[in-house]
Amino acid sequence: MKTLNAPDTISGKEGRAYAKINGNNEELFFAKAIEANIEKSKSEVKSIGKRMTGHKVTGLNGTGSMTLYYLTPLFRNLLAEYKKTGVDLYFDLVVENDDPASSAGKQTVLLIGCNLDSTVLAKLDGDSDDPLEEDADFTFEDFDILTPFTKF
Repeated sequence: MKTLNAPDTISGKEGRAYAKINGNNEELFFAKAIEANIEKSKSEVKSIGKRMTGHKVTGLNGTGSMTLYYLTPLFRNLLAEYKKTGVDLYFDLVVENDDPASSAGKQTVLLIGCNLDSTVLAKLDGDSDDPLEEDADFTFEDFDILTPFTKF
């Protein structure tokens, strides 16, 4: 029987993320949180003699979100480039969990063909003493698990 050892849980602060844009790796040191999800597309399958509806997986849809500290022009520059040229930029995103206190090891996931849904162009908030943040939702076309957790 396996049991969970508390030190093996993964700290969300231990790791890094970077975007591969035009052949360059842009460290996302200004990211506060990143999450990527896969949702299955399913078709309903109804059959005579069955009261329950079956479901057949017909594809996958990749979406994600990032919360960023509002201090880098990286994504605003990509938006401005699209406005000037009409060529939208897709990039790859690497997200790495690497908690040295966990025996689970390191996990590295590559999100391929990321494209932002929206970008904050300008922001002020006179009602807050907290640092400015921005949320950026995105989609991605494919993924690969480059390094899986080695335990569990």
